[in-house]
Formats: sequence, structure tokens, C-alpha cells
Amino acid sequence: MGAEAALYKPEWLTYPEHPEALDRRIWTSSFARDDSGELTVDGVKVSQLVQEFGTPEYVFSEDTFRARAREFRAAFEGAFVPFGAEVSVYYAGKAFLTTAVAAWAKEEGLNLDTASGGELGIALRAQVPGERIALHGNNKSVAEIRRALENKVGRIVADSVPEVQLIAQVAAKMGVVAPVMLRVTPGVHASTHDFIATAHEDQKFGQSLVEGTSGLSGLALEDLLELGLDANDCYAAISVAIAHREPSLDLRGLHCHIGSQIFEADGFGKAAEKVLDFMHEMNQRFSITMPEIDLGGGYGIGYTEADHPRGAAEIAQSLAQMVADTCTRLGMKIPHLSFEPGRSIAGPSGITLYTVGTIKNVSIEDENGDTRVRRYVSVDGGMSDNARPVLYESDYTATLANRAPRGSQVLSRVVGKHCESGDIVVRYVYLPEDLGAGDILAVPATGAYCFALSSNYNYLTKPGVVATSAQHAPREIVRRETEEDMLARDMGIV
Repeated sequence: MGAEAALYKPEWLTYPEHPEALDRRIWTSSFARDDSGELTVDGVKVSQLVQEFGTPEYVFSEDTFRARAREFRAAFEGAFVPFGAEVSVYYAGKAFLTTAVAAWAKEEGLNLDTASGGELGIALRAQVPGERIALHGNNKSVAEIRRALENKVGRIVADSVPEVQLIAQVAAKMGVVAPVMLRVTPGVHASTHDFIATAHEDQKFGQSLVEGTSGLSGLALEDLLELGLDANDCYAAISVAIAHREPSLDLRGLHCHIGSQIFEADGFGKAAEKVLDFMHEMNQRFSITMPEIDLGGGYGIGYTEADHPRGAAEIAQSLAQMVADTCTRLGMKIPHLSFEPGRSIAGPSGITLYTVGTIKNVSIEDENGDTRVRRYVSVDGGMSDNARPVLYESDYTATLANRAPRGSQVLSRVVGKHCESGDIVVRYVYLPEDLGAGDILAVPATGAYCFALSSNYNYLTKPGVVATSAQHAPREIVRRETEEDMLARDMGIV
């Protein structure tokens, strides 16, 4: 019996008593069914969206995005007021970024975290002020650093000792002072997929807080001693020592991020405690006061009925208490705090619409050795517009969108049209027995990382992005790619 047989149906998947109902852990209030049972987005029928813009199509609720941006900003600012601490909220643009989205984040009072020169370019095109932009990344080029400094970004997050030195060199040549934060690795293994857990030691991000790792920096012992360090110090301590001595650097503080799609509060609290302990130690040793600390983001959202996401207020209040308790223990003032929600704002804002094509049944053997039938429902997109299932084994759900579900529900698997057996959009979902070619399926919670990770695999053109709002008619904020667009860089027969 293969591994697949044991997963004919996961325990968390239940038969839908009312298949037309939308689970509010997954679907925000922007999504509803009208009197006929058709799905609407901010009051617009999906049939209208499909008729005007086609499928596959990303549909993004501007109303939900703005509401969640306001919610996270208010939650974090409010949670720290009783402790006398100031807070900034950065939207993590890598989740989903267009010029329009960057402008929405700015208008809702959020700063913007960018992870590349391209994302920085979008932020600048959206006229986000430089001081409200952060530049991230583990291998920034000289051109990216220079562009960030030319536009007076509020922070450059340095990921290693060589990068601290590179930023200092570029800034010195430009005759400016670069505001830097140092990304550290608190050694907390988040409860999430390994590819999106970013605070354990054995991965590419950040600078270790483990004692005795200074030797990994490549600096000779005499260089460490000159910096006031020794071989027992950690890698991150070298960055602090270098950054506070470099006249071309303004050491703003420390940054950490433990991963993504995390539900438990413990990991965030442990990371905050470790980073604050280290900050206090460095402040004492070098007689400095680093004014800021960034605790990242990574707050989980609902993709399926198995997920139980926490609200923004609950997340913020638990973190505020953890930070306050640690600072009280250390006898230090709470530094300026910043947080970086991305998926938790963008994810629930978006859905993907597909048109159903081929439907067929296959026989498999279940965990009891019995023969069972699984229905495969093919749609007109797939792994080129949602790479997360194949990258991270991510689960999604789906619903019939263009009409009310009728009849009994059948356990189904929604698959794409790519030439890959792993091209699965939704692994387990109940869909109506009378589902047929031409019906429209909606996959919720695709607002984060689907557009950002999209590709032209098998030479499929990329979908457009349609923004909806109760305040205006639907409009494309990224137009659908054409075959001419896709082939524009092909130099032809030479």
C-alpha cells in the first residue's frame, strides 16, 4: 500500500452539510453568496468578473486589504500603548506587491518592507516616501544598496558581516550615512514548513546568536580582539561591533523573523526574548543604545478548515506582554518596535477564479485495502499561477462559484493543466456531484505569494489581477499577460 492510500481523505476534512456556506476563518466578509447562490466579491458577481476578465484570474479585494491593514496597525499600536512603547507596522511586500497595493499600504499608514531592487522600484513608483521603506535580502548587490541610499530608505537590513562591510563601503563612497538593522537568528524552530522557517541555525538568513560562532566570520583572532570580541563571541556580535564603529553606518537595531504561516504564540515570544537579551548585552558591552527592534511577521491565516488563525489583536497583545515582561526583567526601556505582516493582510484579500475543464475518476486503494474512487477536476491554470502546493505541500480549498451547489458532494482533487503529476491546486475538497465543464471554481486565500511566485511554465501566460471594491467598479491593476508579452524576450531564429 502506498503513502497515497493512507491519505485518501485527511482527518480534518469533513463532509459539508451546507456546501454553499463560506467558512469565515477562510473567507472574509468581502466574499458572499447572492440570493441565487452565486459567489460575489465586494458585491460583484464572479460571472461578471469572468465575462469581463476571463480565467484564470486573480481577484483581489481592495476593501479587505485596506481593512486588514488598518486592523493590524491599530492592533499593534494599541497593544503597546499601556507599556509606553512606539510601534511601526511594515507591510511585507514580498507577499503580494503591485504599484496599487503599495499605494494602499501607504495610504493606510503602513510602511513597506521590500526584499529586492525590483520591489524597491515598485515602492518608489508608488511614491512611498524613502523613510518609510525597508530593504531586505541576504545578498544585496552594490546597485541595490546604492539605489536604497540614493532614495534615503529608512533602513537596510544587513544579513551578514560581509554585507555590513559592503553597506559601509558603498555609503562611505557616496558620502552618506546608511541606517542599518542587523538580522539575527534567534535559534527558534517555528512550527511550519522547513522552507518557510527562517530562525533556526541551518538556513541562509540572519546572523547566529550562538556562542563561539565568531570564528565563522573569517576574521582573524587579532581582528576580533581589536573589535572588543574573542573567539567565544557569536557571529552577530561582530556585526554589532563593526556597525557601531563605522562612521558611515547608523546602527538602528536588530531584526529577526522566525518564519511564515505560524499559529502558535510561543515561537514569537521566545524569539523576542532572545533578541532583547542580546540587544541588552550589546548595549551594555559597547555603551550604546540601539533604539529599534523588528520582530518580523509570519502570522498564519486560514487556508482550510484545519486552520485556526488568531486575530490581529490577540497576536499583538500577547507579543506586547512578552516584550514588556522581558524588558522589565532586563531593566531596559522597551525599544521602538516594528512588525511585518504580509500574508496575514494580503492572503485573505485574494481568490483565484478558474474554469473547469476535464473531469475524470480514478481508482485508488485506501488505508483498509478497499478500492475507492477519487474524482480529478482539471482547471485552466495550475502550478504556474499557484506554486505553493508543489513547493510547500500547501493545502487549499475551493468552492463552486458561478451557481449554488446542488446534490451530494463528491471528494475531489483540483488539478492544473501542466505536464506534471504534481500539478495539484487543491488536494482534498468536496465539490458538487453535478460539477461540469464550464463551471467556475474559486480558490480562497490566494492573495499572498501566488502572484509573486507565478511563472510561464509550459508557456502559459500569467493571469491578470483584478481589484474589487464596494467603492468602484472592478479594474485590472495588473493586466493579463499576452503571448506577445511572454515571447517579447525571445530573440527568434538567429
